[in-house]
Amino acid sequence: MSENASQKSMMKDLTTGSVPKLLFLFAMPLFISNALQAIYNIVDMIVVGQVIGGVGMSAVATGGNILSILNFVVMGFAGAGQIIIAKDVGNRNFNGVKKTIGTMFSVLLSVSILMSILCFFFRDGLLHLVNTPAEAYKYTMDYTIVCMTGLFFIYGYNIVSAIMRGMGDSKRPFMFVAIASVINIVLDILFVAVLKMEVTGAALATVIGQGFSFVYAMVYLYMHKESFGFDFKPASFIPDLHTVGRLSSLGIPMALQSAAISISMTVVAAWVNSFGVIYSACAGILNKLNMMVGILSMSLTTAAGSMVGQNIGAAKYDRVPKILGWACASATFIVTIYVIVLLTYPDIMFEMFTQDMEIVKSATIIILPSIVGAYGAASRCFAFGIINGSGNSKLNLLVAIIDGIIGRIGIAYILGWGLGMGPQGFWMGDAIAGFMPLVIGGVFYLSGKWKLAN
Repeated sequence: MSENASQKSMMKDLTTGSVPKLLFLFAMPLFISNALQAIYNIVDMIVVGQVIGGVGMSAVATGGNILSILNFVVMGFAGAGQIIIAKDVGNRNFNGVKKTIGTMFSVLLSVSILMSILCFFFRDGLLHLVNTPAEAYKYTMDYTIVCMTGLFFIYGYNIVSAIMRGMGDSKRPFMFVAIASVINIVLDILFVAVLKMEVTGAALATVIGQGFSFVYAMVYLYMHKESFGFDFKPASFIPDLHTVGRLSSLGIPMALQSAAISISMTVVAAWVNSFGVIYSACAGILNKLNMMVGILSMSLTTAAGSMVGQNIGAAKYDRVPKILGWACASATFIVTIYVIVLLTYPDIMFEMFTQDMEIVKSATIIILPSIVGAYGAASRCFAFGIINGSGNSKLNLLVAIIDGIIGRIGIAYILGWGLGMGPQGFWMGDAIAGFMPLVIGGVFYLSGKWKLAN
């Protein structure tokens, strides 16, 4: 298919120019977007913690873990679509880009509806599976049911964002998530603090924010469909079998990786929940602190993955080590700042979430796991930058097994139950396992086999 100006106007070439400049320009909107998402997730916890207390924090933490499991399909296949689109943009295969867009929308949105229906019928089993504390059971059920109804919008937003990032555009996804963030924060305060809708209000605020953002994104892209490179005709949404194969070969391992990590985190959360509401609430604080660090890692990893994908597609292999080096070094520097702040002002950070001094005092045990986990997150910029950027499906499956299952669950079990460290051991095991992808990605990079991915 011939290239033309209208098709390329939403696509950015990441194969030429200064590597650090392109990386930071691409990563910055992603960072702000992810930061906004983290902020409104943290606001959920803060508002619920201040208004309802520990049981509300436990509900949001447990419900959030369940929701992360339900998102494993879109996280894997959207990530696969992003890499495929990045490669097709790199080698100027615009027809392939169009087919990937249509197939992602039709297949993944259908999956979201099916997941919502299935999970609604098995909602009690899900809550019992994660050892939901009895005191927080009702709140957790309310939060989970509302989030289940919003899977369509959550999936839709992730699809749109992945498509745009694959094209080299991180600014428009930022615009879309900014809308969701503002709506969510305003409605959080209105529903929970003013209207006293408890955790149902927090979940509803999230779903409405994501829904409005997705609808706005679709309207925006339809109005700019010529520059987007997708005509939005019904026939274009019919799944292309070859594209389904491309997505599946990379998306299934990436989805399994996402699922394995989500399941392992949920298993760890279930072990923590067995120690009661206080530790469950501490887990909620740790999750939110990890999210703050995770947005940095995710932003730089996503930017590095798209840049690596385009450069491999264009056979510009000499730029790949520069991309990975700058991404990992930048993440490590910022993580160090976070660690200094956490060690200097721990109580202030904990009291953002709750004024329950029993929880604040108990939360000191999450400091070390948070620090270890933060540096592990920084190391993943290198690992997943090269693994995802090259589109190596076998390595994604290997990471899923070693990192998600053997590493996280195995090490957490040994430290928590075997050595009697309890919740802190569970969290430390999860944090240590975060370095597993670096080992796998490092060996893959040194082998040079990523150059054969084009």
